[in-house]
Amino acid sequence: MDLMSLLKEKKLSVYQCAKDSGVPYTTLSDIVKGKTRVEKCTAETIYKLAKTLHVKMEELLEESFRKNGNMIDTRDFEIYKSNVCHLVKDKGDIDFIIDILKENQIRIYWEQKWYRESFYLLAMVDYLSRENGLPLCNDYEDIRKCTLSEPLYPRDIILAEKLDASLDMKEECLKEAIPEFRRFNIIESEIRNVC
Repeated sequence: MDLMSLLKEKKLSVYQCAKDSGVPYTTLSDIVKGKTRVEKCTAETIYKLAKTLHVKMEELLEESFRKNGNMIDTRDFEIYKSNVCHLVKDKGDIDFIIDILKENQIRIYWEQKWYRESFYLLAMVDYLSRENGLPLCNDYEDIRKCTLSEPLYPRDIILAEKLDASLDMKEECLKEAIPEFRRFNIIESEIRNVC
């Protein structure tokens, strides 16, 4: 469902949605008119719209990717990671864990074969559980036995090495990676420093 249809379904005008969400009217108007694509918006904008419209952030992004002829599972993983980190920051650790487990999003991604997203969410839940002294959820033991075949490094590390082949940043990244992410071959060292 596109944004305009969603606004009509929720009986919200562009103005009211902008006011309720805190997204600037001009930004929202540009999205509705097709001047700005949703997937090009900041994670904060997507989060605010999803929260106001009572839909998941992924639903807003999926529609945009369908509309623009892209495969949904070729979404930019860096944007996805940023969105997840913003959700953790906005909701707080415990509420994030509760919401993800309640919505069963890890399993949903897994069944859609969005393995990177499933692994990333599970790693985040496991990491936050450890940080907060909570037991691990046993519902995902089958997924915990799997991993990505190749390490998935942050885009900036890959780009830096392409620009200067003498840089060997991957080794350092591996050392600093959070264990819960490294378990799935996702090299992630910082989830809290998002703006």
